[in-house]
Order: sequence, then C-alpha cells, then structure tokens
Amino acid sequence: MTHAPDTAPARLATRLSFFAAGFAMACWAPLIPFAKANVGADEAQFGVLLLCLGLGSLIAMPVTGWVAARYGARPMILLGGLGMVLSLPLLALAGQAVLLGGALLLFGAGLGTIDVAMNVHGAEVENIEARPLMSGFHAQFSIGGFAGAGGITALLSMGFSPAVAAFCGAAVTLAAVAFAGPRLLRARGGEPEPFVLPRGIVLLLAVLSAITFLIEGAVLDWSALLIVERALTSAESAGVGYMIFSIAMVVARLSGDRLKTVLGEFPILIVGGIATTLGIAIVLTAPWPPGAMAGFILIGLGAANLIPILFSIAGRQKVMPPSHAVAAVTVAGYAGILVGPALIGFAAHLTSLPTAFWLLAVLILLVPLTARVVIRA
Repeated sequence: MTHAPDTAPARLATRLSFFAAGFAMACWAPLIPFAKANVGADEAQFGVLLLCLGLGSLIAMPVTGWVAARYGARPMILLGGLGMVLSLPLLALAGQAVLLGGALLLFGAGLGTIDVAMNVHGAEVENIEARPLMSGFHAQFSIGGFAGAGGITALLSMGFSPAVAAFCGAAVTLAAVAFAGPRLLRARGGEPEPFVLPRGIVLLLAVLSAITFLIEGAVLDWSALLIVERALTSAESAGVGYMIFSIAMVVARLSGDRLKTVLGEFPILIVGGIATTLGIAIVLTAPWPPGAMAGFILIGLGAANLIPILFSIAGRQKVMPPSHAVAAVTVAGYAGILVGPALIGFAAHLTSLPTAFWLLAVLILLVPLTARVVIRA
C-alpha cells in the first residue's frame, strides 16, 4: 500500500509527543522523596497532595476532547507539553504544601491534556494511513518513561540537585515537543462538535479501558507487596516483578502494530485478555520464584496491546465524535489507574491481597468476552 507522503512527519510528531509525555511523567517519580521533604509533609498529607496530580488530569481530559474536536489536537498537544515543561521544575522547587499542590495540579493538567490530544492525533494519523500504528505510539510512551526515570535518577546519583535535574528533564521535554510541533497535523475543516457523554460502544470501550489500566496500576502499586507476601523474594528485590512486566510491555508494543497487520485486532483481544488472566494466575500460584516472575512477563505481553487497540477503535467509531470518544476512554483509564489501586487495597483489607488479584483476573476476561462486539464498532 502506498501511504500519503505527508504522513511521515505526522508519525514522527506523534511518537515524539508520546515520548515527551512518558518522559516528563517519569521524571517526577525520582523527585518525589525530595518534594516530600521540601514541604515537610507526612505520608497522609503527601497522599492528599498527590491527589492534585490526578485531579488536574481528570479535569483537563474532557475539556481537551471538546477543544480538540473543534480546533484539532495540535494546539492541545503543544499546550499540554508546555504545561508539563513549566510545572516540572516547580515540583522540585516548591517549599510549601500549597505551592506543591498547585504545581501538581498544573502538571497533572498538562499531562492529561497531552495524553488525550496525542491519542486523538495518533488515531487520526492511523486512520489516514489505514494501517495499525497505535501500539508503536504507546511503546514510545513506555520508552520515554524508562528514559525519564533513568535520566533523573542518574543525575541525582551524580550529585546534581533535584532542581537542576528537574530543569534538565523539562529541557528534554521541551525539545521533543518543539520538534514535534511543526510536524503535527493541522486542524481540518468541519462543524464544531458539541460536548456529548459517552454512550453505546464508547461506554463499553471506557469500561474495558478502566479495567486494563487497573491491571497496570495494580502491578505498579501492589506487585511488590504480593511478591513479599508470597515469600517469592526479599523486600529489597520485590520491585523486579514490575520491571519484568514493564520490559515485556515495551517489547510487545514495539511488535504490536505488525501483529495487528498480520493477525487483526480480534485475535489479539482474545489472546491478550486470556494471557493476562493466566499470567495473574501463575503469579498467584507458582510455587517457585522464576515461575512467578514468568507470570509477570505473561501479564505484560498480554495487556500491552489491549489499550492501543481500544484507543484505535475509539478513534474510528461513528457513534460520537472521535475526540470525545478518545477523551472518554482516557478518562476512564486514568480513573482505573488512579482509583483502582485504592479499591484493591480496600478489597485486600476485607479479604486478602491474592483474592483481590484473583478478582482482577476475572475482570480482564471481559476483554475477550466482548471482543466480537468491540471490533464491530
């Protein structure tokens, strides 16, 4: 198939946007202990401050969907990127809780804005080229995450101050967004779309997105505790489960577009959902540590391409404006990854942590069970 010659710059711009978002978000993680010490907050107070990040994202996402529907994704990608660039150094410099809360709100709003806009843009590029591209875009987000966390950690380890490290992270983010800007697709003509609530197939996509992101959030926040509880390794090494999971996701996403071209979306939804369930089951039942770690690999491989496919379908369905649909699916996903781990903690308190993970294994089966309906959107 011959592709339009002007889409190569747009593909590059989309990859850079995903990389910038993942990079900037991950820069924050190594700065957290320093930010907490700067404002003198205890764990409970800092937990409340962290909610500002999620709140900023959740407020910005529906607004971004509405604006992108009228004016295109490009201005919102640039606005979101600029918001992250400006607020990242503030996270390291804030000396009072109220200032840190405001910086987190701005950072979260920037992240939520670019997240929705880059997925809208990615879906548009994918539709123009009529071939799978979304998995590769999402892989850049994961690669950016590795680079951001690794880069800031390296700078801090070399003795640079948190503020200098944050400014360096902001500079890299700015460079990526600035290079992407001129290459982003311009808004195309058309009637402005009114804001609409998710409905029909978009509502199902939002539910599936929330469940899939919930799996990712659970592995991030609870896998280390689960590994220790099962006595699979020491507390110092318990983070290896998430590392293995993350590497598997990147590998699967880098090959995901080719798989979708060869196999189609339906088999990936079926196999991905079942593999994720089997991976969780292996982690919960394997009697020896290497077997349990293989379960994390299976979770990462299975879940990796579910979200890109859900976003692709949201971007091409005809029930509601694509930008609104992508925004709804993104908001649901963020709700899953932000609120979900807390619900897992509540379920673990009432029952046990393994029981909570068994519930996740059942929930993710909704993906293969509804795959036939989803791909007909």
